[in-house]
Amino acid sequence: MCLIVFNWSPEQTHWLTLAANRDEFWHRPTAELHSWNNDSGIVAGQDLEQGGTWLGGNHYGQFAALTNVRAPGVGPANPQSRGLIVRDYLVLRTTAEQYGKDLLQRCEAFAPFNLLLADRHQLLFLSNYPQPVMQPVTPGMHVLSNASLDTPWPKALLAKQQLSQWQPATEDVSALADLLSDPSVFADEQLPETGVPYEWEKMLSAQLIVSDAYGTRCSTAIIATDAGMTLCEHTRNQKGRITDTRQQDLTFR
Repeated sequence: MCLIVFNWSPEQTHWLTLAANRDEFWHRPTAELHSWNNDSGIVAGQDLEQGGTWLGGNHYGQFAALTNVRAPGVGPANPQSRGLIVRDYLVLRTTAEQYGKDLLQRCEAFAPFNLLLADRHQLLFLSNYPQPVMQPVTPGMHVLSNASLDTPWPKALLAKQQLSQWQPATEDVSALADLLSDPSVFADEQLPETGVPYEWEKMLSAQLIVSDAYGTRCSTAIIATDAGMTLCEHTRNQKGRITDTRQQDLTFR
């Protein structure tokens, strides 16, 4: 994932409302949102190259999502796949805190990442860059892109504005999945300096990234309540258009 905006409300019946975009090279093989064929109860898309995922939930009320940190040249020479971090949390079903503590002991094996780990009562933010960190996320609205939590990149600030205007009483989860769909790039003076070439910095400044080699592959929404979790995923093509929509309902056990 490369852009996630969410409202964390642990004291409310609707405890998580989230919209996210996954940006990736088009040649990387991917399976769309589905129930995984094992006893984990996972619902997620899947990276078919390494077997992990970028965002998903399970029947036990757990949720995880990951973004890469844009830090060119940083990390191990032969890193493990970051998607396995999300997959393993959803498979192992340990607590978010215990999984996070264990992960921090081996986080140097991965290229720079940001991670959200949640269950019904706790949401944690973890990162291994610029140094390992794990901290609880305070209730309220937050945004995560390719820098640290709530870094005010222009597309991140726009995402918070969009979610604050979303009306759950009148819009369904499919509309939430299409929330981060602005393809506009930002002015040069608003661009972050992350070490990538200017052309990439400009292209990546958009919420919805459109290019022939790399772009927004899918857009996902999650609404979680006391009873379960609804996930909706829009698959996109290289023009940024929605080509397929999948929705899955998880009932918590």
